[in-house]
Amino acid sequence: MALKLSAEVLALKTKHPFIIARGGSSDHRVVWVRLADGDGVEGWGEADPSSYYGETADTVLEALRRLEPHLPDDPFDLETAEAHFAQVVPKNGAARSALSAALHDLVGKRVGQPLYRLWGLDPRQAPVSSFTIGLDTPEAMRRKVQEAAQYPILKIKLGTDRDEEILRTIRDATDKPIRVDANAGWTVERAVQMLPVLKEYGVEFLEQPLPPQDLDGIAKVRRQGVLPVVVDESCLVAADIPRVAGAADGINIKLAKCGSLREALRMIATARAHGMLVMVGCMIETSLGITAAAHFTPLVDAADLDGAALTANDPFVGACIDGGRIQLPAEPGLGVRRR
Repeated sequence: MALKLSAEVLALKTKHPFIIARGGSSDHRVVWVRLADGDGVEGWGEADPSSYYGETADTVLEALRRLEPHLPDDPFDLETAEAHFAQVVPKNGAARSALSAALHDLVGKRVGQPLYRLWGLDPRQAPVSSFTIGLDTPEAMRRKVQEAAQYPILKIKLGTDRDEEILRTIRDATDKPIRVDANAGWTVERAVQMLPVLKEYGVEFLEQPLPPQDLDGIAKVRRQGVLPVVVDESCLVAADIPRVAGAADGINIKLAKCGSLREALRMIATARAHGMLVMVGCMIETSLGITAAAHFTPLVDAADLDGAALTANDPFVGACIDGGRIQLPAEPGLGVRRR
């Protein structure tokens, strides 16, 4: 039976301006995607476009228009459908990930089981999620630390000319474990200089210290042996992992980068085969987008799924974070509903 596609742009506002080394904003446009079958069952997904990868809400809508004629006749034919989507729009990961989530949601609803059960996963194995503290004034960052009281781990954005001040501000406000993301904002020399500072401040691991293409430089930072190094922008899909495995200790998977849930599972398997740490991250998203990624968190080591918690107008209810621990819905499919 033919699937009917509909899409709606949602305007999200963050509680605070979300600033990283590349800049930032308080306004984010995401796309809510729905696939309805002939029996009235509807699968939902969300596209969370990033300008860094050349996507906007408008490019997502255009990609969905191009993909609509290629929706599968059988929604259970997930592998073929996703491979076909990647052929039609290879550069539009956010758009493809929304269709992937919607198809998986539809399949789960058709069989009456949550997605994690279809994958044979135990939701109790999901790791705790960190909470991200974006770049801001010292006073504002201290307030953000207080607002993140329920989260046992904090993720700090660096890549500025005042990184030591930021670390000192955070450490003065809390003794929680912290992780650091430089968002490709450092040079090799700066990263090597920062390693002992990060260690002193109790940082667990360092994410994307250098520009994505500088794998030799990232490998040099890793060889210092001070902290584990995780790559984000350097690794988009599973095929990238053999290339980055010699340079980094781990990868950060994001659905908007890799383009589908099945590709995320391939990335986990490939990273494990290379003995790498695996984390899952997010963009600024609603609980719909977060929940799609949360379903495979029992397979990963670390999670940074705070994107919906950073927003002031999340329209959905799905996976939540209770005391830092990811709680997956028990309802069929993704288990997401309107607020």
